[in-house]
Amino acid sequence: MHVLLIEDDPIVMLGATQALQLAGIETRQATSVGAALQQFASEPAAAILSDVRLPDEDGFALLRRVRELDSEVPVILMTGHGDIRMAVEAMHLGAYDFLEKPFSSERLADVIRRALEKRGLVLENRRLQALVEAQHGQGLVGQTPAMIEVRRRVSALAPTQVDVLLRGETGTGKEVVARAIHDASGRTGPFVAINCGALPESIFESEMFGHEAGAFTGATRRRVGKLEHARGGTVLLDEIESLPMSQQVKLLRVLQERVIERLGGNESVRIDCRFIAAAKADLKALSDAGQFRHDLYYRLHVATIELPPLRERRDDIPLLLAHCLRLSAERYHTTPPTLTPATLGRWMAHDWPGNVRELRNVAERLCLGLEPAHEQREADAAAAPSLGTQMDAFEQRLLAQALSECQGNVSLAAERLQLPRKTLYDKIARHHIDPARFRP
Repeated sequence: MHVLLIEDDPIVMLGATQALQLAGIETRQATSVGAALQQFASEPAAAILSDVRLPDEDGFALLRRVRELDSEVPVILMTGHGDIRMAVEAMHLGAYDFLEKPFSSERLADVIRRALEKRGLVLENRRLQALVEAQHGQGLVGQTPAMIEVRRRVSALAPTQVDVLLRGETGTGKEVVARAIHDASGRTGPFVAINCGALPESIFESEMFGHEAGAFTGATRRRVGKLEHARGGTVLLDEIESLPMSQQVKLLRVLQERVIERLGGNESVRIDCRFIAAAKADLKALSDAGQFRHDLYYRLHVATIELPPLRERRDDIPLLLAHCLRLSAERYHTTPPTLTPATLGRWMAHDWPGNVRELRNVAERLCLGLEPAHEQREADAAAAPSLGTQMDAFEQRLLAQALSECQGNVSLAAERLQLPRKTLYDKIARHHIDPARFRP
């Protein structure tokens, strides 16, 4: 990344260039707004440092033109003729900072470094958003080898119509993968998700297979069950390990025969649906322990997709956060916050016991301003002076400017600043300003 330096004074240009080079910052030079815009169009700069007074147009015109091309490029304006009104106008137009000549090399390098850091964050967020957009169709976000393998398996298995077993911890995105398989399968029927852990045994058959009128008290008419309703589509059997043994044997027959009988009926009804089973537990271990039917396990264990926990694919966390922040911002009509290194460092170190579901909740809280960003505040405090320090420096500069314009006359300076003379003397003493140095 380089900085575009725009200055028509060769001495100032040389000094600024050398100061930035000594700080390890690459520069390009231009002496007018027109030349600078031509350079920026052919080789965009990461930040721009421009004098306000230039031969063709002023720095404010440059600022407006650059913001039309890329509103997130930091532009720092500098002038030897500056005043408070000019600084306020520069900030109002979107300048990143305003430097009043003469300034020290350290001050210049510090401002440019912070501008480059901000630009780096913008470019990284754009990169993440581009990756999110590229993967948005499947909803399977991630660039780690584990997620690349998940996407490969989804693409390979979706058109085959084979039943699939998904294995992963709570919150790893099993339903998202199931929907991706359904969407890529070419099946035109509905996607029906059934939480096996939430189905009471007393209504299992009625919910899954349907019932005939009169099958039980209150059954006044025929009801189509979920499996029959999913005709031509896909059924997700989520948390299948929670099914009691008595229900497992009924499900096994359906998986093998693709036939159901409505509760209270004798007619066999053929169903046309694809089954995807999802489990957070190890079905093989449960089967060996006698807690899950062997035959049902081996019927399901044909095509399997393992979903890794988030702690095992930490490199996907920035991409997932960017994706979830965008979705949350759309939902709540807010602007997604910028992912700073401090924020990412905090979440990269987290173990994510709730996996992607937990991360999605964090993104919602960040978008709503409910998630404290302690690390960001600490990083900001370390990177920039405190508010009190900045206000003191601002006041000191105002006092020095007034004394300079009044040639060291404290009474005139007090009138100009609309301050009592005693108050001005107190401030001069606190800031260690000697009025005599401003006298001719």
